[in-house]
Amino acid sequence: MKRDLERDLFNWKECKDRLPLLLRGARQVGKSYIVEEFGKRAFKNIVIVNFEFRPELKQCFTTLDPIEIINKLQLLMGENIEAEKTLLFLDEIQECPNAIMALRYFKEKYDRLAVIGAGSLMEFALNSSDFKMPVGRIQFIYLEPLSFGEFLTASGNELLRDHLREIRLNSVFDDAVHQKLMDLLRIYLIVGGMPAVVKEHLDNRNFLNCQRIQNSLLQAYRNDFGKYAKSSELKYLQKVLDEAPRLVGNRIKYSNVDPHSKSRDIKQALNLLKLAGIVYPIYATAASGLPLGAQANEMKFKLNFLDVGLMQNACGLQAELTLTNNFFLINAGAVTEQLIGQELRAYFDSYLKCGLFFWARDKKSSSAEVDYVVAVDSLILPVEVKAGKTGTLKSLKLFIEEKKSLFGVRFSQEKLSLHDKVLTLPLYMAEQMKRLVREAGNL
Repeated sequence: MKRDLERDLFNWKECKDRLPLLLRGARQVGKSYIVEEFGKRAFKNIVIVNFEFRPELKQCFTTLDPIEIINKLQLLMGENIEAEKTLLFLDEIQECPNAIMALRYFKEKYDRLAVIGAGSLMEFALNSSDFKMPVGRIQFIYLEPLSFGEFLTASGNELLRDHLREIRLNSVFDDAVHQKLMDLLRIYLIVGGMPAVVKEHLDNRNFLNCQRIQNSLLQAYRNDFGKYAKSSELKYLQKVLDEAPRLVGNRIKYSNVDPHSKSRDIKQALNLLKLAGIVYPIYATAASGLPLGAQANEMKFKLNFLDVGLMQNACGLQAELTLTNNFFLINAGAVTEQLIGQELRAYFDSYLKCGLFFWARDKKSSSAEVDYVVAVDSLILPVEVKAGKTGTLKSLKLFIEEKKSLFGVRFSQEKLSLHDKVLTLPLYMAEQMKRLVREAGNL
């Protein structure tokens, strides 16, 4: 299954001043698979050190000297590790914090060897109070679930994806193409972007089997709780994981998650699920300058879930998505708001951990809220997600007026257009947003 991140990995391989790479992302988004496929294609051989499967290999990292480490690994594994020819892949690296520490010395003392580390719960090791990050000697790269664009590629619709890349603001949009893309988007909302679920759909076209795999993934996240939480925290993690998919699109109040629990317990559970990559906070920002995060209010936030397929599954929406004609209105449009948040994450620079933001003005006489705020180059733009074919854009236009924005962006079922300071994009065109924003900004 081809992933867009492969381009970044090949570019990394050719970089003259290459740093050891840590691939970050939630469990089951395809980290190990993409590194292994890349290693097979780009190097003479790949040596995989899986610390969870072979814990005895941790002993090789009692030293931080790369030469000693490589010699020990070669003896224990019976495989050659050669500079410029081998990719050394340290999988489940969070199980061996010394291996993360050793990466800096691979850069300083043996930089001709390509090294990549990955792990499902790596964030907990990196954020541990007793862990010292080797700053400046490691490069991070992030992997999300398959985007809709990647889903088009995987499902044999690369020509449609190429077509979207060529569309300009003045292009004539064919009705049949538009409907085809909307039909594919409906499938993507059901299947989502988790690689195992996408593979099942492509192999068998069986939504029930997809649902079962999604259930298994959600259960796997629950099974992980014991690896990073105290026993006293497990019930709060379970409660938040159960409620988070249903709260997408809503301002979060801890009492809405569980009115019977203390706010600090729910807050801690949310923070743990954030580290696990299962939930993504969308913070309110004043949006008066860049970076948007500098003006964020972390006390005021919404949630985006890891994956739209998992989200709708947890909410029990699969049957409605399958049967309802106007499926974008399901769950008061929360599914489409989840979709666009997930798409925005997917198309961020893979080397940057960018945040999601929204804007709100909480005044009795003139309250307003914009679903997302994005930065494209130096432009700060409001983004509204409209599930239905009708609906006012009062908050969007209020933002444009108050912040002196060139225009705003609306994602909807409508075709591409630019009218009255509103750039309308079909829900399936999030990948093209930045390109079309730049085009609109030059008009």
